[in-house]
Amino acid sequence: MSITKKPQDKDRRKFLLSTARAIGLAVFGGLTWSAYLSEVKASSLILRPPAALDEDDFLATCIKCGLCVEACPFDTLKLAKPGDNLPLGTPYFIPRDIPCYMCVDIPCVPICPTDALDLKKVQNKDGEFEIRQMEMGVAVVDDKSCVAFWGIQCDACYRACPLLGEAIDIVYEKNERTGKHAFLKPVVDTDICTGCGLCEKACITEKPAIFVLPREVALGKVGDHYIKGWDEDDEQRVQNATIDTVKTNINKKKAIDSLNSGLKDLLDD
Repeated sequence: MSITKKPQDKDRRKFLLSTARAIGLAVFGGLTWSAYLSEVKASSLILRPPAALDEDDFLATCIKCGLCVEACPFDTLKLAKPGDNLPLGTPYFIPRDIPCYMCVDIPCVPICPTDALDLKKVQNKDGEFEIRQMEMGVAVVDDKSCVAFWGIQCDACYRACPLLGEAIDIVYEKNERTGKHAFLKPVVDTDICTGCGLCEKACITEKPAIFVLPREVALGKVGDHYIKGWDEDDEQRVQNATIDTVKTNINKKKAIDSLNSGLKDLLDD
């Protein structure tokens, strides 16, 4: 005897399978999205290509097309992939692997279709490319690990810098320990350093004693209430500023009376 399944059973089975499939996709999507968010949160030390917008604006503008990566002749730029702990599909570079060689025509920037890499950031007033305006990051020296601060003569980072004698200077100091030799200490000018990372790549130590960080991470901020009195341009910022004066009423009680009053209030409580 054959058993004929009711149409309702088939519909019920189809419904359950569809529901399970939808739940599975939702869970998978949630896991993928949470992984993406965790990677985004871990990206405060990421180095972007030249002329990149501020990080929030960059992430909102970059369409992850990879054109800047393809345009780089030195394979410096990479696209972040799962596991890199970086926003997926966005361009970045690691100086110790392959630094930016500061191409004079900066090919990675003008090819950007959304201006996530802002061409105006690397152009002078005549519209010409200016590699000094790249501002990808800034080099920081760890003087505890840099052998030049030990007295060993090393100027590898200084020689590797494309802005020789400008972005990195060598400061000579007498070595009081030996009394015969001099320290050749590298000092970074943060106003000139572009963060290309050629110094980091050239560093002779196992883990580089000079390394590039994003400018907003490496540099401090003085605050608008400090003014360079010798700088006319800086003084213009406070030309129309007003001063708010706060008047505090002075307590005219004697010190012993104030103490006794406080003690009385404490006992009353």
